[in-house]
Amino acid sequence: MTFRLSDLFDLTGRTALVTGGNSGIGLAMARALGLAGSRLILVARRADALEHAARDLAGAGIEAEAIAADLADPGCGARIGAACIERQRKVDILVNAAGMNLRQPFQEVGVEGFDLHMAVHLRAPFLLTQALAPGMAERGFGRILNIASLQSYRAFADSAPYGAAKGGVVQLTRAIAEAWSRHGVTCNAIAPGFFPTPLTAPVFADPQRAQRNAAQTAIGRNGELDDLIGATVFLASKASAYVTGQTLAVDGGFSAK
Repeated sequence: MTFRLSDLFDLTGRTALVTGGNSGIGLAMARALGLAGSRLILVARRADALEHAARDLAGAGIEAEAIAADLADPGCGARIGAACIERQRKVDILVNAAGMNLRQPFQEVGVEGFDLHMAVHLRAPFLLTQALAPGMAERGFGRILNIASLQSYRAFADSAPYGAAKGGVVQLTRAIAEAWSRHGVTCNAIAPGFFPTPLTAPVFADPQRAQRNAAQTAIGRNGELDDLIGATVFLASKASAYVTGQTLAVDGGFSAK
């Protein structure tokens, strides 16, 4: 059989579970994986938004189903894992893209708000990895993608718990890589710059602020969701077999200046 370079990036026959796959960066990454051939399982809290996203993806010829789950619930990993088993879905790719940012001044952040950021950004990816990585290891292939942030490395105003959680994502990515990579299950993170999503709507609602962010990049513009396609497919495919424990900034060079 003739080897084709495209085979390294082909996800035909794979199943990808994407949290936060109903909108924003999660939906963009899910679409990228689907266009590369993967079957999708979208996970988020709102069933109606999930079904809308699944229908939208179906219009592009992408097979997608939904599991409604609260990722702030300590039992989310076990429940989602059980739902996959019940549906006879063997997950090969896990994308932990669900996120939130309450955007409160430091002194106004309460215990519940702080804990919510940690639960969604850190605990849920940890629990889902515990639930799904063993099956990936048994089959000898797995890809886990986390979402870091510019705030993994620098501080922004009114985002202390978000930044703390995203800093933790970088280290969680390394910890997962250390535990599972020898079994064929790699883990890497993408650190996006500023992309127009529901989460960043307050930023893009201020044209001057959005322009300042664009000017901070080396490329000279803010991100577009299609800019995530290549990095997503690369890190989810055979092409990245010897890449693990890394955080790839997809930020137009924002962090390089």
